[in-house]
Amino acid sequence: MIQTMNIQESPIIGAFATCTEDIALVPLGTPETSRKTLEEVLQVKVAEVLVNGSTIVGSLCRGNSNALLVPMDSSIRGEENIDVPVFGLPGRLNAVGNVVLANDTAALVHPELSDTSVKAIGKFLKVDVRRGTIGGVKTVGMSGVATNKGLLVNPRATSSEIGVLEDLFELPVDIGTTNYGTQMVGSGLIANSKGYVAGSKTTGHELGRIEDALGFL
Repeated sequence: MIQTMNIQESPIIGAFATCTEDIALVPLGTPETSRKTLEEVLQVKVAEVLVNGSTIVGSLCRGNSNALLVPMDSSIRGEENIDVPVFGLPGRLNAVGNVVLANDTAALVHPELSDTSVKAIGKFLKVDVRRGTIGGVKTVGMSGVATNKGLLVNPRATSSEIGVLEDLFELPVDIGTTNYGTQMVGSGLIANSKGYVAGSKTTGHELGRIEDALGFL
């Protein structure tokens, strides 16, 4: 089974696509071969969308089995193909995929997100929410990947940050990289509890760390 790929001719696949247990969102115009790969590996429905006319769907969206969050007042081309409620996240930090790390039970969010945003995330995704950093990085959505089976995070994550994640998500947390040493692991990895796809520059050693962290070994 293919475990590495490009989206928009780029290995930074987490910026362009995102997934939950049931759906993967990819930019409009993504080739059928790529959509098929995601469908088969992640065992999801694949929806082609544009958010405010942009292809950086992974940076702008974050969801779980309960809902999908997008920037407030977004226009979403292809929204009719999304099977969960779609909500706009209030506040100035609205590149949702960059500032929210979430699975079906918990979310770690950018430390400067407003109380209104934090409450909205908890309400719409139906999760426990905590502010924090990973490796000192505030854009936690790109500094880690969370599924319902485990978390892979930036190798600079401190023991206290990992402790917060383990307490919040109640799952094992491991460190690793994607795309030949990229520490923003969320930029190079799309995963759920059923499978994962990494950016095309991801090495065999990195794939091993991913499989171990996310419970595929």
